[in-house]
Amino acid sequence: MSVEAALLVPVVMAVVALLVQPACVLYTRAVMAATAGEVARLAVTSRGGEGELRSYALRRLAAVPDVPAFHEGGPSAWEIEVTGPGDDGIVSVSISGRVRPLPLLGAFVSMLGADDGGSVELRVETTGALRAGWIGGEYGDWIEMWG
Repeated sequence: MSVEAALLVPVVMAVVALLVQPACVLYTRAVMAATAGEVARLAVTSRGGEGELRSYALRRLAAVPDVPAFHEGGPSAWEIEVTGPGDDGIVSVSISGRVRPLPLLGAFVSMLGADDGGSVELRVETTGALRAGWIGGEYGDWIEMWG
């Protein structure tokens, strides 16, 4: 029985390691995508500046653990870009961060040439016309009415 266990334990640990990394990356991307959508809606409906939008996004991105398998570099490493809204109501939000793969997958990533100093960039972009076309008036008129 010990011979089987000596073979089975490393195989099981390798399989678990191969399953953990994609789960970490998918969780990080899900939080990033949800944050990008929320920031886009906030950019359309608020009068806040870019600093307030960034702090709002960082509060949402705090749900991602500051562990290299999830996100590397702490809160200051997130790159958040918000463009818009213009007169047409189109907003574009881009969030990017870096992830350091676990050692087993890190070898594959470096062989593929996709790593940059041992880490991989994750990027999420959201673009949309979040202001309905049937709403009359300009954006500033609505802000003055409700603000």
